[in-house]
Amino acid sequence: MQKKIFDTIIVGSGLAGLTAAYHASRHGTVAIITKSQLDTSNSYYAQGGIAGVIAEDDSPELHIEDTLVAGRGLCEREAVEILVREGQDRIRELIDMGMQFDQRDGKLVLGLEGGHSKRRILHAGGDATGKELTCFMLKKVLEQKNIQTFEYTAVTRLLMQDGLCVGAQALDFVSGENLIFQASACILATGGLSRIFSRTTNPHTATGDGIALAFDAGAQVEDMEFIQFHPSALCVENQDAFLISEAVRGEGAWLLDKQGQRFMKDIHPLAELAPRDVVAFSIYRQMKKDQRPFVYLSLSHLDPVKIKSRFSNISRKLAEFGYDMATDLLPIAPAAHYMVGGIKTGLHGETNIPGLFACGEVASTGVMGANRLASNSLLECLVFGKRASEKAAACANQPLNIEQPVPVTNLQENEAFFLEIKNEIADLMSQHVGIVRNETDLTLALSRLAEIKQNMPVEIQDYNLLKVRQITEICTLITKSALLRKESRGGHIREEYKQEEPDFRLHIVQQKDNNPEFISIKK
Repeated sequence: MQKKIFDTIIVGSGLAGLTAAYHASRHGTVAIITKSQLDTSNSYYAQGGIAGVIAEDDSPELHIEDTLVAGRGLCEREAVEILVREGQDRIRELIDMGMQFDQRDGKLVLGLEGGHSKRRILHAGGDATGKELTCFMLKKVLEQKNIQTFEYTAVTRLLMQDGLCVGAQALDFVSGENLIFQASACILATGGLSRIFSRTTNPHTATGDGIALAFDAGAQVEDMEFIQFHPSALCVENQDAFLISEAVRGEGAWLLDKQGQRFMKDIHPLAELAPRDVVAFSIYRQMKKDQRPFVYLSLSHLDPVKIKSRFSNISRKLAEFGYDMATDLLPIAPAAHYMVGGIKTGLHGETNIPGLFACGEVASTGVMGANRLASNSLLECLVFGKRASEKAAACANQPLNIEQPVPVTNLQENEAFFLEIKNEIADLMSQHVGIVRNETDLTLALSRLAEIKQNMPVEIQDYNLLKVRQITEICTLITKSALLRKESRGGHIREEYKQEEPDFRLHIVQQKDNNPEFISIKK
């Protein structure tokens, strides 16, 4: 096996990974490892924008409070304060670097999204903020001579030595070779996992690899029960869910029942701009009431020229499905969108394993709580990507003699088995561990996941079989947490426990070969 030595290795090429790589390059050599192309990530497809305190009538205190309210009592206040206050600096830094956010008459255009009390959402290219921002950072990363990129290369295990993370083993899909990456620090920025559900807004790469790798190595994971379902994804039979940005409702779109009546006005003072967990659950209930698999999103009462200009990419995509965004009733339904929990980290992305860090959607930093506030995710990537890179740079460089691990194969005959199990698990999770959960469904899901796990060989050295085990493990973590949280809070709703329990302001932490722990919020 080839051995490649770097100061820092970063797994994932979304905004968190690119940000971490850019800042880490100031301290030494960096490898970015990604299992697809560099520009394939959840960040790239983010439509809404990035939240930041820019307007004169806004303040960090208001943004902090909005985040805490959306987080339903599970945010860690210190992490939220870091996000908001340092976020202002990171946004100014981006602008100084040349990032072009949308402006009108020389002033930044600020949008409004659910849960925000002020207009504070910066966007670029109208509804293509993720693409513009990710491409901007990718260009900056590729300009750094001490950053080397490895596309179509999947990390198959983290390498441990004396309790330290000292690198990673990876499989090059093109050559079929196994590679060893040795480094003083490894930063996981692998994004989310919502492709484990059958209806999702995520790209095919979002299968939770980073969580599985970290958990297998002994890292703690936290709050896995909180999966955010985006309220408004286009619902067309036999088609993937297409995200219709929260910003569309921010500009005044309405949610309508089958009679063409608005139903959010009687549910929440902010109506269509209530926090995402409220809107997604309200749509779910309305669908049950109407006995239809969707409700309608309507923009017909708004200025069509303004709408098609502001949301040009969404408008074009909807036209491909045969819909006029400005005039037609758009059938929408919630879809799995964002992993709120993840690998438990400190305020600098550090995990409980020395040398291992995490940032972005894969991490649980304490910022999101039980329900992510819209457009805080890209901000989290910028703030904690930089923080993780700085802490990683402080890891001592030491000569290591890593034992060569057993190579991982990529046998084509196992691919069909992987796809079969993956699709079965996606249906299982959607039916039993979706927006609304109950003990019977969760127990059934857990039982089937245990069966799949028991039928897998103990020692796995093929990539497709490894993926089956990883997805099974991730879904087990989510389902176990969902069973343990006997209340409804944020993105986790239990039929038998309809209210928040004040005594359940606790994080659920899981670690390999240990019983789950309940950890209190910091005062």
